[in-house]
Amino acid sequence: MTKLHTVDDAEASLRLDVFLQSRHEDLSRSRLQGLIADGDVSVNGAHVRSSYRVRSGDTVELRVPKPVELGAEAQDLPLDVVYEDEALLVVDKPSGMAVHPAPGTPSGTLVNALLHHCKDLSGINGVLRPGIVHRLDRDTTGLLVVAKNDEAHRVLAAQLEERQMVRRYIAVVWGRVDDALRIEARLARHPKDRLRMAVVPDGRHAVTHVSPGDRFSMATQIDVRLETGRTHQIRVHLQHVGHPVFGDPVYGGRTQVNGIDPALRPMARHLLARIDRQALHARLLGFEHPDGRHVEFTCPPPDDFNNLLDTARGEMI
Repeated sequence: MTKLHTVDDAEASLRLDVFLQSRHEDLSRSRLQGLIADGDVSVNGAHVRSSYRVRSGDTVELRVPKPVELGAEAQDLPLDVVYEDEALLVVDKPSGMAVHPAPGTPSGTLVNALLHHCKDLSGINGVLRPGIVHRLDRDTTGLLVVAKNDEAHRVLAAQLEERQMVRRYIAVVWGRVDDALRIEARLARHPKDRLRMAVVPDGRHAVTHVSPGDRFSMATQIDVRLETGRTHQIRVHLQHVGHPVFGDPVYGGRTQVNGIDPALRPMARHLLARIDRQALHARLLGFEHPDGRHVEFTCPPPDDFNNLLDTARGEMI
């Protein structure tokens, strides 16, 4: 499909991706940004970035490639459905399961399980991410909402964009957190390691709210509320303020043991043996259902997280 658009006076100065989204409500902004990056969008015959500000009279050409054969196959995988109706479902994602297929992970993902479970899923985010409104890292557990149709997807995605969806997490972090924190630090891909994120001055705006819970001598259980939802946001922000998520193998959650009191290291290693991932769980999800109801869902942490907490309390750390 190829579409030609002419920018009018009222649309002048809009970002290119925003302009296209206003003309194509069936395509998400992230999908449009991907099309722009892939060279499927031109302005006056030239390829430009998503941040390009359109001008009155510009001719914008958008080419949406025909969907390729879906790489993700339906698989009969365990799927913990917390809630389901004709518009959406809420699932409790386990550790070790990626949300959608990617290079090196063509199967065993949440999408593979959803394709087996559901007859219909929203197609807004493309053939490899049907129904996916937001994501969790592979080893982060907890609640995700999945859209079954495009209208539900648009309603839910708008709430994410406008920061109206409530997402709360429980985590265990290194160090003692005595006061509530508001962490505001811009995030982008790490300049030397593209698989990681980092705090950088010209990154995307990101805000995380932290409230302390049970306190131990070397660790604290915290409640986390996302104001924005960037990739790895909670994990990077907590490392940035000196409280990496306990057990996190990427953002300092396992190496922190080397910097604590030597007398506490055996106990810390004992606790690290209780969990082989980041101690982070999406425990609460609240949003406005496409039918207008406010709905809220909760789920308890999995066994490895609870074992960590039980051991920590038992050791009186």
